[in-house]
Amino acid sequence: MSYWNSESEFRIKHMSSGGTNTYLLRSTAVAALGGLLFGFDTAVISGTTQALTEVYSLTPTMLGITVSSALAGTVVGSATAGGPADRYGRKASLGVLAVLYVLTSLGCAIAWDWTSLLVFRAIGGLAIGGSSVIGPMYIAEVAPAAKRGRLVGMFQFNIVVGILLAYLSNYLIGTLGFGEDEWRWKLGIAAVPAALFFALLFGIPQSPRWLVRQGRLAEAEEVLKQTGEPDPAAEVKDILESIGTEREHASTPLFSRRYRFPIFLAISIGIFNQLSGINAILYYLNDIFQRAGYTKVSGDLQAVAIGATNLLFTVIAMSVIDRLGRKKLLLTGAVGTAVCLAGVAAIFATHRYEGTLLWLLVAFIALFAFSQGAVIWVYLSEVFPNVVRAKGQSLGSFTHWIMNFAISLVFPVLAARSGAVPFGFFAAMMVVQVLVVWRVYPETSGITLEEMQKKLETA
Repeated sequence: MSYWNSESEFRIKHMSSGGTNTYLLRSTAVAALGGLLFGFDTAVISGTTQALTEVYSLTPTMLGITVSSALAGTVVGSATAGGPADRYGRKASLGVLAVLYVLTSLGCAIAWDWTSLLVFRAIGGLAIGGSSVIGPMYIAEVAPAAKRGRLVGMFQFNIVVGILLAYLSNYLIGTLGFGEDEWRWKLGIAAVPAALFFALLFGIPQSPRWLVRQGRLAEAEEVLKQTGEPDPAAEVKDILESIGTEREHASTPLFSRRYRFPIFLAISIGIFNQLSGINAILYYLNDIFQRAGYTKVSGDLQAVAIGATNLLFTVIAMSVIDRLGRKKLLLTGAVGTAVCLAGVAAIFATHRYEGTLLWLLVAFIALFAFSQGAVIWVYLSEVFPNVVRAKGQSLGSFTHWIMNFAISLVFPVLAARSGAVPFGFFAAMMVVQVLVVWRVYPETSGITLEEMQKKLETA
């Protein structure tokens, strides 16, 4: 039996019940490190766009390709991650992703031409896309229902920590005088946390729900006990019953009438998440500030302020997500971000009040982090039954990334023509989201994954 699959290697049986919370938090925190690398690798490009444009003589279209090359990888990674996660386990799959994170960081740092840079960024995209599926899935499956929202929210928390660290790293490296090689250091530094992520994975257990599906019931019950499940034996029984029900429909594909409502929820939340314009703003933040008259150094500093706001409001959202529920957070955020985006569009349309741009973007980031940012990965991990959870979460993540790819590809071209048009479009889409969430979305807070399966099947 391999190291990755042997629960005896974790010394669970030597842990006291008093260490349950520490054990659960440690397992969650390690899995969520994939989110930190996710955030770092997606945001760090913002500090290199000007240098890359000069080094490779990039047009706005070529810049869009450079930024979106990683997103092409995320589309593939998110679409294909579910199969290996089901076959080899969530933990082993996370280990492969950690290796890819190391590869992309070192590869981008030594890229010898534009094509090699695109290839290594695409490899990083595979890791990011896979992490967006497997990380939240793993946490959702080890967390008790009452704590699931906060703990899966740790993945999003780590994403925004990674974004903040990327902006801070860009600023600090920019002050060290690396000259024309500065962009290489900015992209390569992520190899350090990626290597740490790989090493720490050796100390966490397999998902108990994956263990049950493999027939390893005693190991699953022990993991559930150590992670704080009030009645591990009963939970194993519920999982078995759920799997029994699922096997009756084992030949039913994901795209079937039975799963139409969870599919709609996964696709729509992925689409709306990107139609807010969040990643277009994060990837091109320095360019946006430059268009408004900020210098390179001041733009880097403003980016740090944006990242810090993102982190603060993600923490606030995590503290209330299980109490207020997912739906209220989504509604609050959609209304607020619509107002902020309309304000940004007005600034670029009139070329007036540029000094308020920073405050509008800070407010936008705060509202996004408090709502969609904290909810999306939690929601995707909750709305599908066990038998198709990996595939369903891959579908939602795939939708998220394909939209991210498309928007990031065309944003610099549209912004070069009119800065107001993309932000006006994003604002309108948030108004549409308010209506859809209000009328259609169910609340998932405080419900076990098995109970959620029964609830959505009757919707």
